[in-house]
Amino acid sequence: MRAVLTLAFAVALLLVPGAADAGTPHGTPKEPLAAYGYHLYGQYCLACHGGNAAGRYDEPSNATGEGPGREQGQQGGIGPSLHGVGALAADFYLRTGYMPLRHLGLQPRRRPVLFSDHQIKALVAYVATFGGPAIPTPKPALGSLSQGQALFTEHCAGCHQVLAQGGYVKGGLPPDLMQATARQVAEAVRIGPYVMPRFSQRALSDRQLDSIVRYVQFTHAPTRPGGWGLGYLGPVPEGLVTWFLAIPALLVLCLLLGRRLSR
Repeated sequence: MRAVLTLAFAVALLLVPGAADAGTPHGTPKEPLAAYGYHLYGQYCLACHGGNAAGRYDEPSNATGEGPGREQGQQGGIGPSLHGVGALAADFYLRTGYMPLRHLGLQPRRRPVLFSDHQIKALVAYVATFGGPAIPTPKPALGSLSQGQALFTEHCAGCHQVLAQGGYVKGGLPPDLMQATARQVAEAVRIGPYVMPRFSQRALSDRQLDSIVRYVQFTHAPTRPGGWGLGYLGPVPEGLVTWFLAIPALLVLCLLLGRRLSR
């Protein structure tokens, strides 16, 4: 009976797509760019993300996890599986400088990109061999600026502020989006890096995403119809200017006029 159950289980594994090789190392990919990425992964990513990109969930060890700009020692710790993240996540984290992390446990922050464009393409190609979404191609010219502002205000301004200047939330620091490219904005929306929520195509369609991207691009150089922008932080700094600059100036002016009239 046990032999029959074992045989049935083996047959089921063969019949389920991808089940038979789910934990089998891919080895060196045949495609040259992905093959180069395979070797780069072994050099810079293996210590944290594990062999076969399956992730590492053990406690940090003394494995060096050699990588550019990374502190050595205590770097062999927890790294998520890269199966299914696709070229989408790999491209975002590498091109923003979020990876490699300088030290485990830190919030990924934008840093100078430490890999060449060819190296990034190779690593992205290798990670893409494990399946997952492709890199998006946003078309902000097809989006609506007014709709993008409304969508950004509804979904994003609570953390990033209405003009994408960044902010503070529990457990993280939402970055400003001044350096974010159109593709990086689209990637972040679909990925939900760190504490940011992930927005699927059901939550935000591609056309709505185009509108958000267009609005974020507008915030890089917004118009100033009212004159002094005051950091684009909204009515609070404008009110502070009124209280601490305009009102004292008016009081001084009133005192000067009163003295002249009293003579």
